[in-house]
Amino acid sequence: MNRVSFSRLLAGVALVALTHVGPAAAETMSSALARAYRNNPDINQQRAALRARDETVPAAKSGWLPKAGVQGQAGRQWQEVSGYPGSSGKFSQASYPAQIGATVTQTLFDGNRTANGVSQAESAVLAQRETLRQQELITLQAGSTAYMDVLRDTAVLGLRRNNIKVLQVQLQQTQDRFQVGEVTRTDVAQAESALAVGRADFAAAQSSLESSIASFRRQIGVDPKNLAPAQPVERLLPKTVQAAIAVGLEEHPAITGALHQVDAAESSVKVAEGALLPTVGVQGAVSRSVDSSGQPGYNVNSASVVGTLNVPLYQGGQEYAAVRQAKEQLGQARLAVDSQRVAVRGGISTSWGQLQAAKAAIVAYEAAVKAAEVALNGVREEAKVGQRTTLDVLNAQQALLNTRVQLVSAQHDRVVASYTVLAQIGRLSADTLGLNTPAYDPADHYDRTKNRFIGLTTADGG
Repeated sequence: MNRVSFSRLLAGVALVALTHVGPAAAETMSSALARAYRNNPDINQQRAALRARDETVPAAKSGWLPKAGVQGQAGRQWQEVSGYPGSSGKFSQASYPAQIGATVTQTLFDGNRTANGVSQAESAVLAQRETLRQQELITLQAGSTAYMDVLRDTAVLGLRRNNIKVLQVQLQQTQDRFQVGEVTRTDVAQAESALAVGRADFAAAQSSLESSIASFRRQIGVDPKNLAPAQPVERLLPKTVQAAIAVGLEEHPAITGALHQVDAAESSVKVAEGALLPTVGVQGAVSRSVDSSGQPGYNVNSASVVGTLNVPLYQGGQEYAAVRQAKEQLGQARLAVDSQRVAVRGGISTSWGQLQAAKAAIVAYEAAVKAAEVALNGVREEAKVGQRTTLDVLNAQQALLNTRVQLVSAQHDRVVASYTVLAQIGRLSADTLGLNTPAYDPADHYDRTKNRFIGLTTADGG
């Protein structure tokens, strides 16, 4: 095999898996992420959790609405009377007493606990929406990583497979030269050893690809087939790391969600303080009794409207402890915001650095690949005239293979890092990526639920 053939065997596979699109319709990064956005169970579980959280708002508003009930009882009563004044002997009588009534109660003032409870519930809904947004962000980032992992490991597997072909040819040529006395048995052993190592590396690459396929299936929901090349999303990123940090501190769902939790905690303090205030209410009742007091024919109709006032004076200190606890939880929520800001800032700085390193690595490894190709060709020519050994040739081939693998990994890292930065600033979403899938609107369910005070079916008909 001539020197050009060896180079072509290695170069021809270097980026095939990252750039080749077969005749069938290719799965693109966008279509894969759209599939994950629609069907990923982690996202769907968070959507269900948000719908459940929406129901806390009408539950909190119930404190503003009247409570109505109907009570009734009926039965048979028998009594025997003796020694009744003015009567001799004894007598008995049976009656069928029955009573039915209705009551309606309306709270007029409850220390603003209902109003603050509604505010708390609404803030909790907003916080849950941010939790959903963060789960979408996490899933899309994991999906993009899984997509690129399959591309990378497919390319590496191709390089490893091609390396075995090169080493087989090298071994055959070394054996032929050994037969004519040009090289020693040591050269043959070195070629055999290199081929064995190449086969072991190929097996390891197969294992890595299977693992990446499993991760793809878990995140996207289907097996990867005919994946198209993917590009970094740097066009969607701020120009500088300082601008990226500013965006992240403003928009990342972990921070905005924590701020909504602070709002909920503030309302919780007010709810607890409301237990120390008086409550005012009114109750109306109507009833009808038949055979009242066991007297046949004695029927009573009644109606009443009663105002109530309850002023708590001292309840054993429970309310005071609840207020103090709520205040401590408010302080904890505020500290959680600071903690999230620190985490987001650190995540952006780290991922931005990884993106810049990957871009620089691509430039370096592209140059390294070209240099390694030249070096391999030169070593092979020198080996033909006895200036280089078989081991020198094998080392040069391995150096070229390693640089090609590193180039593929750097290209993978650049795409993954760009998605990671977009996630860290809080902008990795179906809308930002322009995915061809209907966006999930959490406000739709909320609007159909927030003032729904009767009915057992869910807003979606469940």
